[in-house]
Amino acid sequence: MAPAVAPSDPEGPLSARYAALAREFGQPRPVDLALRALDVAIAAVALAILAVPMAAVAVAIRLTSGRPILYRGRRVGRAGEIFTMYKFRTLTPDAEVRLGPYLGPTLTSLTAMESTRLGRVLRATHLDEAPQLWNVLAGSMSIVGPRPIRPTFFEELCLEIPQYWQRLVVRPGITGFAQLRITREMTWAEKLAHDLEYIADRSVRLYLRIVAATLVRLATPSGRPVLARPD
Repeated sequence: MAPAVAPSDPEGPLSARYAALAREFGQPRPVDLALRALDVAIAAVALAILAVPMAAVAVAIRLTSGRPILYRGRRVGRAGEIFTMYKFRTLTPDAEVRLGPYLGPTLTSLTAMESTRLGRVLRATHLDEAPQLWNVLAGSMSIVGPRPIRPTFFEELCLEIPQYWQRLVVRPGITGFAQLRITREMTWAEKLAHDLEYIADRSVRLYLRIVAATLVRLATPSGRPVLARPD
């Protein structure tokens, strides 16, 4: 369901207006059912494997920097639905409030200053992303897809890049073409081109290729994805 349109704004938020376009032009394909089944299967298996490490991370965060253990952030999902994305907290308490207005290289720089010692380890190993597997099981995210973005920046990028709304056709993902292919120097339009390529060509084979490539990157320190962060 798209976010409600404020009565005082006859056109409504951009996320709501573009959600209507996503529903009109992004009708589900038969392959989407298979991809959803893969999402559920992979997320369930991964959570079972990571249950003990995730519990240990939760205890370590609590002992080293207190509460909260999880970061909860509002993101724009498929067809404009606003959902809460989960991560292990890697920053000092209340850092998200201070970093809220920033995006891109500025956010990356300020985030490094706000990171806890444990948080730097979690981010380097990508263990901080593990709670997003619950988002996958809940249906708000996919294993593969465009990275979810905050509502404010989604609206800004839609104004800057008219095609940006097309990301709403599929669920946002934990990994994707953009995370595997591009560098920090590339523009948002260039990142979008890779996301739209996946959306247009999505298939079981392509999905599995991206999952396999992501696992290889994670197992190779020098080859880890560099863009799992600007969200």
